[in-house]
Amino acid sequence: MLEMIKRFPEQILEAIRIANESQIRTLNIPITEVYVAGMGGSGIGGDFVASFFRNHLKVPYIVNKGYDPPAYIDKDSLVIVSSYSGNTEETLSSLNQMMSTGARIICVASGGKILQIAKENDLDFIQVTSGWASPRACLGYSIVAQMFILKKLGLVTLDFESELQSSVQLLKDETENIQEKAQHLAKALFNKTVVIYCSDRIEPVALRFRQQINENSKRLCWHNVIPEMNHNELVGWRKNDESLAVLFLRNQDDRKQNKLRMDLTKDVVSHFAGTTIDLISKGNTLIEKCLYLVHLLDYVSLYLAELNQVDVVEVKVIDAFKAQLDLNK
Repeated sequence: MLEMIKRFPEQILEAIRIANESQIRTLNIPITEVYVAGMGGSGIGGDFVASFFRNHLKVPYIVNKGYDPPAYIDKDSLVIVSSYSGNTEETLSSLNQMMSTGARIICVASGGKILQIAKENDLDFIQVTSGWASPRACLGYSIVAQMFILKKLGLVTLDFESELQSSVQLLKDETENIQEKAQHLAKALFNKTVVIYCSDRIEPVALRFRQQINENSKRLCWHNVIPEMNHNELVGWRKNDESLAVLFLRNQDDRKQNKLRMDLTKDVVSHFAGTTIDLISKGNTLIEKCLYLVHLLDYVSLYLAELNQVDVVEVKVIDAFKAQLDLNK
């Protein structure tokens, strides 16, 4: 896993090359929404793209992480089916159901049944590099492929490729600092149940870190967003619990009111949690800041796994769970 995390900047560059070389046919009619079907590391790529392009896309960008597509998918829909392995059960179910809708479907996969279906049915696709041992380490492929699909179809005009390039340079320049900061942060979070708070603008980062703690560090974790949690979860902070560590992800470009809400939220929870920590993003753009935090927090999850003395790669319970599903089909 260490080598896979180290290769994240290079994966972004490789994903840019693959996406640039992929052939995506133009849209024949205007679309009413972009719909992404994907699970886990493939699905969360859609969450990042939705956040990156929120102020640029003129149609909704909807991410579904389940078996069944909504009834509104039709000939006016653009569908992106994303699965690193190409064999994700829920995503395959969605794809099969949408084949008869007339929607414009584009697939992103390294192989598997999804790529086979795309080729057999003359669907456009982006085939990413296979061979990565952990699909969750392939986030760069998912994000970049979806971004380029939107660019090639003329749905975004933002010069995001330069932002991706500058993000890679930032990660390379900050490598030593990122690893050192991640080690300190992992020690502060060790033996704690981690709670992550951030603004709604960078929620995909919090979700990513939560899932990395689950899979890599083998610990439970939860996250919530400001301002929404100020209307409900804030009330739950009523008893001292030294086992809780609250990580506040700070984005310098958050609106003024959310920065104030973050400060006031920290004032409340600091009376009850064992640890509160601020983590400030680096970078000049939202893309840079999010990818910086992703890379840093991926390292944190790795170092936490080492402190917990667990195998960072294995996900035996998920494998056993899938085997039970297969037996009961």
